[in-house]
Amino acid sequence: MTSKELRQMGFEGFVTIQDLMTSMLCVPKKKGVYAIIRLSNDKPHFLKVGTGGHFKGKDPNVPITELENNWVCDTDIVYIGKAGSIKGSATLHSRLNQYMKFGQGKNIGHKGGRYIWQLADSKLLLVCWLTTPDEDPEDVEKNLIQDFKLAHCGNRPFANLRD
Repeated sequence: MTSKELRQMGFEGFVTIQDLMTSMLCVPKKKGVYAIIRLSNDKPHFLKVGTGGHFKGKDPNVPITELENNWVCDTDIVYIGKAGSIKGSATLHSRLNQYMKFGQGKNIGHKGGRYIWQLADSKLLLVCWLTTPDEDPEDVEKNLIQDFKLAHCGNRPFANLRD
């Protein structure tokens, strides 16, 4: 699975994290799924201490060897997430806003995808999204991760710690 395939599926946005940290106006206030993309083919440089927040006093950083072991080559997709559910009220806008604040070191409860914040080029990563008005975002997220795993020898995207 690649960002090209995400575009073909109808994903929109493709905005840098740096731009989203400045303004979230382009992100829809609807439920859906999102993906984080790293366009560089260069080997990633990992930070010992990333920019992620310490929610409830917990250090979000992991050893560099763990990051290296989770890195998936031959793909530009590094994380797949969801926003909202059948019963939940979260939207892409609210969830990505939490994610951006967590990445700026704020004490926010968005632990999913935290490995992103230990990438030296995290602010250059792209964020894209797909609204899912007729589907549960959790189901769509699970299917996207399963498709990714099929294409990448059973590996999840780099920052997805569970299916």
